[in-house]
Amino acid sequence: MPVQTRLPIFDGHNDTLLRLYRPRAGMERSFFEASPHGHLDAPRAAAGGFAGGLFAVFVPPAAEAVTPDPAPLPGARYSLPLPPPLDPTYAWQTAVGMTALLFRLEAESAGSMRVCRTVEEIERCFETGVLAAVLHFEGAEMIDPALDALEVFYQAGLRSLGPVWSRPNAFGHGVPFAYPQAPDTGPGLTEAGRNLVRACNRLRIMLDVSHLNEAGFWDVARLSQAPLVATHSNAHALCASSRNLSDRQLDAIRDSDGMVGVNFAVSFLREDGSRDPDTPLSTLIRHIDYLVERVGLERVGFGSDFDGATIPAAIGDVTGLPRLIAALRAHGYDNATLERLAYRNWLRVLRLTWG
Repeated sequence: MPVQTRLPIFDGHNDTLLRLYRPRAGMERSFFEASPHGHLDAPRAAAGGFAGGLFAVFVPPAAEAVTPDPAPLPGARYSLPLPPPLDPTYAWQTAVGMTALLFRLEAESAGSMRVCRTVEEIERCFETGVLAAVLHFEGAEMIDPALDALEVFYQAGLRSLGPVWSRPNAFGHGVPFAYPQAPDTGPGLTEAGRNLVRACNRLRIMLDVSHLNEAGFWDVARLSQAPLVATHSNAHALCASSRNLSDRQLDAIRDSDGMVGVNFAVSFLREDGSRDPDTPLSTLIRHIDYLVERVGLERVGFGSDFDGATIPAAIGDVTGLPRLIAALRAHGYDNATLERLAYRNWLRVLRLTWG
C-alpha cells in the first residue's frame, strides 16, 4: 500500500454511508469505483488527499433518502418545520444496517480502509495510505433511553455521537433549518439526554453539538467533562442560519479546548443563506478566518458534509480538496498551519476525548 505523500486531510463529517445504503434513483454506486454521483468514494478520496474522517450513520425518515437542503434563492427567508420523531424500532434497524455496511466496506477493501477506534490507529493509517474511518452517529434515535444500545455500539466501534439531528428525539431537540434565525429555538436536553452525555463521557465517546439547539448546547456544556466539538458547523455572525454557532457558543468551545469543523454547505456559508453552488472559496475561507480568530488556530478543521449538502462548485467533490488547500495557502496560511487545519487539530481533540 503506497504511503500518503500529499497533505492528509481528516474530515469531521460525511453522509456517504447514507448514499450507499439508500441511494437516490439512478445514483447507485460502489464505494470502490470512481463515480460521477455524490462527493466521496475510495478512488476520489485518494485523488483528493482525503485520508479519513467521521463516517456518519444518519437515519432518514422511512419514506425519504435525503435531508432538507433549503434556501434555493439568494436572500430568501425560510423556516422548515422540525421533522417528526422516528419510530425507535425502524431507527435501530436502519442504524444497524448502516453500521454493518461500514464494516462490510472495511472487509471488502482488501486492507485499504480501516474502522479506527484510537488516534494511534488513525495515525498508522496515515503512515500506510489506508483510509481511516471513524463510526459516528448523527442523532441518537437508535439508542434506547436505558442506554443499553450505546454500550453495544461502543463495543462495535462507535466513537462519536450527536445526541440529535434536526428533529426531536428521546434525548433532546434539534435546531430547525431556518434563515435568518438564531439557534435558540426551544427546550434543551431531556433527563435521558443528560444521562446520555454522562454515559458518553464515561465511555469517552466524542459528543457532537452540531445539530443541537442552543439550550441543548448549553446543557451539554454544563454537563460534559470533555471538549465541546461541532463536527460540521459555521459562524452565525457570517451566515445567520439557525444551524450555525453564535459567538457565545464559539467562546464556550474555545474555553473547553474543543473544535469546530467548518461545514462546506453553501447555505451555511453564504451571507444570503442561499443554496447557490456558485459560491467562491473565499466565502468558505472567510468562515475559517473568523473561527481561527474566535476559537484559536488549534481548534478549527474541516467538516465538509460531503454527500449531505450542496457544496461550492469550486470544490465539486472530494477531489477538489487540493484546490481549497491551495486557496488557503494563497490566502496566507503557511504549511504548519495547513497541517493543523487539515488533520492535526482533529487528532488533538480526538486524543483529548478518547484518551
